[in-house]
Amino acid sequence: MPIGVPLTIGPVALASNVMLAPVANYCDLAFRIITRAWGGVGLACTDLLSPHGLLRGTQQSLDLARTHDLDQPVGMQLYGRDPDILADGARWAVAHGATVVDINMGCPVDKVAKKNGGSLLLRDACATQRLTERVVEAVDRSSGGRVPTTAKLRLGWDDDSIVAPTLARALEKIGVAAITIHGRTTEQRFRGSVRLDGIAQVVGAVENIPVIGNGDVRSPGDCVAMIERTGCAGVMIGRGAFARPWIFRDCWALQTDGAAPAEPTEHEKIESIRRYFDLMLDFRGERYALTHIRTRISWFGKALGPCKGLRMRLQGVASPEDVHAALDEFLAGGLRSCNRERAGALTAERMSA
Repeated sequence: MPIGVPLTIGPVALASNVMLAPVANYCDLAFRIITRAWGGVGLACTDLLSPHGLLRGTQQSLDLARTHDLDQPVGMQLYGRDPDILADGARWAVAHGATVVDINMGCPVDKVAKKNGGSLLLRDACATQRLTERVVEAVDRSSGGRVPTTAKLRLGWDDDSIVAPTLARALEKIGVAAITIHGRTTEQRFRGSVRLDGIAQVVGAVENIPVIGNGDVRSPGDCVAMIERTGCAGVMIGRGAFARPWIFRDCWALQTDGAAPAEPTEHEKIESIRRYFDLMLDFRGERYALTHIRTRISWFGKALGPCKGLRMRLQGVASPEDVHAALDEFLAGGLRSCNRERAGALTAERMSA
């Protein structure tokens, strides 16, 4: 059982077996850096990347693909179903710092899955294998063998088409170096519970490559249970990290030390939020940072205890100074609760200033 064993993906040796998933609109460069700062992250992945956007040089795609010295090792995940475009996008990723190139075969979002790839690729296994072969060849040639190609799957499109075990075995033969499997079907999206038995079937289907489990890991105990019950070599965490970016540290510590560290202090949590905001300012500018802190505070707040006042205040901020002032006030003991009428008046006052 691979408890506490760092993951190796092809020629790439990671420091742990816990990874940050590529979650659209959440796993930007700033968030990846703060999760890494807590420790335990073996690999962090970019947001889903459109190869068309990368090749055209559109600003949104370039922003999503941006990396940094503090953001290593990094996986770049591409989505689509055109073999030529995906292969060119994979070459672009290698040239721009990808440690691993991943093909998305699991995104259930309609705009991806019904038009451009994602879990749509699960519906035509033969075409998907041909596409993957092109990408593997492109990555191998452009990187000289130093960058592996991986794939992220779901169990199947629905319960009548569970293809992941068969497809994973075929992808291994093509040269895919690791498989990440989310234990739900596309039809389920995020409903119901992750199927650990489905992940275990994928583990049993491949011969030599690691299988990484994904889905419903919200605590260190969930991580260890997934490894023990499925035999997977590692765990990828997405939504479970939104409120607790230190979950990777805790998952790795439980595996290696037998116990997770103490919960971070309130001050440590607030300073992590502060750094996240400052990094967004540096990388993406004021408008982006203010927009995202207004929404992300709802997630961060889940780990802060009573903080309704802080959440309400940050939803109405108009400047970086407002953000830092609110965080300072919370640390000083304020903004624990909030009168809704007063909060609305403050928001209106700030927006009209």
